[in-house]
Amino acid sequence: MPPNKCINVENDVNVKAFLKLIRYAEHGREDDGVYYVLYGGKQTFTDTSKHPLEKPIMAWGRPSTAAGAYQIRNPTWKGAQAAGVAHDFIPASQDKVAIWLIRTKGALPLVLEGKVEDAIVILRPIWTSLPGASQSKMQMSEAKQLFSKYVTEYSGR
Repeated sequence: MPPNKCINVENDVNVKAFLKLIRYAEHGREDDGVYYVLYGGKQTFTDTSKHPLEKPIMAWGRPSTAAGAYQIRNPTWKGAQAAGVAHDFIPASQDKVAIWLIRTKGALPLVLEGKVEDAIVILRPIWTSLPGASQSKMQMSEAKQLFSKYVTEYSGR
């Protein structure tokens, strides 16, 4: 697939499974409540009309504007808005921004093919909770097992 080909991949089983893997790596849980979590994991937000953090908040001794299921920072969000990816911060929009990031880093073909390990290597600078990244609590073997579990879940097998 050409890297700049714009295709609708939001319903692809491997993409959905990989997004859930990122959410789990970021939050350590599988529920949809992660779409409403602010940086640090102790606070939540309810207004999904825009990115919830204009100014950084402190957690773990560091400031950040990261928010939502994929801990998207405000500057990244503004870039996604400028690119026309999403206009609000509802869960579906957060998914679109995550897919946009995966696509712009060149990892989307790998995700579509189910090459989890290769995709993670490319994407761990963005999601530092992925295996091998600076804040990871997960081994690559666990990530691959979870991905397989989520593929089964989304494919209805």
